[in-house]
Amino acid sequence: MKKSSDVAAGNSARREAMGGLAKGLEVIRAFSHDSPSLTLSEIAGRAGLPAATARRCLLTLSEQGYVMQSGRNFLLRPKVLELGAAYLDSMNIEMLTRTYLEDLASQTGDSAALTVLDGAHIVYVARASVRTLMRLEAHVGSRLPAYPTSLGRVLLAGLSPERLDRYFEQAEITALTERTVTDKARLRALIEECRRVGYSSVEDELAYGVVAVAVPVFDKTRRVVAALNSSSHSKKTTRARLAKERVPLLQTISSQISRELQRVPGLSLSAQT
Repeated sequence: MKKSSDVAAGNSARREAMGGLAKGLEVIRAFSHDSPSLTLSEIAGRAGLPAATARRCLLTLSEQGYVMQSGRNFLLRPKVLELGAAYLDSMNIEMLTRTYLEDLASQTGDSAALTVLDGAHIVYVARASVRTLMRLEAHVGSRLPAYPTSLGRVLLAGLSPERLDRYFEQAEITALTERTVTDKARLRALIEECRRVGYSSVEDELAYGVVAVAVPVFDKTRRVVAALNSSSHSKKTTRARLAKERVPLLQTISSQISRELQRVPGLSLSAQT
């Protein structure tokens, strides 16, 4: 049972929260790669806001340079990138990309990425590749569902039992290919296996042709704060072969990044609890 002081603190925090800011952020999140241009009614529906409230948010965002209007439609402006850039800058992500991910990509001849968990999705915070293998190739800031990816399963394996339960209660788990694992019991078993062996590998689950293996990145208290992967194309290798050849290399580089992250407190905010 919660203490009365805890309840009071929670109520106080809610009173201090800025509702307008939260609504403005929901308006920004209404836009996506598939829907870069939206009408007022579409934005209101996606953000779960009354049209009048969504309109006020759009006017404010427009005045601040984050949104522009073209006819009846609204679009995000490049200034929105500054919001994500502030987070990445605080992590000194350029250094991580240059010194470790590019080295990993060079050694393997494939792609390398560093991600964190955000709700039911993984978010790419660094990436390097010697070449583009497929159209699905992600970039910094890309969001993908966690459950069909090696990176996501590593991050889910770092969650506490309570948070993992909440994830399965809230996540929309659907088949993206014929090989996507959607059975929750099987997914839990795969996540538990990842926790036990220290890595996760997938093939053709996110998209056909994508084969990848990932390992966790830890903070100084051994909490999982990020995931590091190496991905290739199934025409070049198999899931088992990729894991056998690259897990030791990934674990070595993960240890190096983990040591670096002790000097980057910003990333600890994504630690799993």
